[in-house]
Amino acid sequence: MSETNTNIDHGHGHENDNQHHIVSPMIYLTILLCLLFFTGLTVAASFVDLGQMRLFDTGFTLYWNPVVALAIACTKMTLVVLFFMHVKYSTKLTKLTVISGFFIFMALIGMTLSDYVSRAWGRW
Repeated sequence: MSETNTNIDHGHGHENDNQHHIVSPMIYLTILLCLLFFTGLTVAASFVDLGQMRLFDTGFTLYWNPVVALAIACTKMTLVVLFFMHVKYSTKLTKLTVISGFFIFMALIGMTLSDYVSRAWGRW
């Protein structure tokens, strides 16, 4: 029996598609320390009253504590997706899939919030 070469290059540029990127443990440790720092920052921000801001004359008040907490959570989410899910080292198609899923999620949240904001305030 003769051995056949299963990694034949047909000129399509896909000869290295099955290789994975090796991430050093130092990167994982750095990301862990960043996540722990941002978790501590979230806890510290929860004990501080960051104030509020009235938006024009609509009667709508923006509280800064949830805004800061969500910004920190989005930063942590980005670190987890990029490094622990290996999206940073993935193909462009994987990155496109993650980004499109994020935008679909944001569209659904936007539609939910537009429904919530358009409700009759104080008429319950």
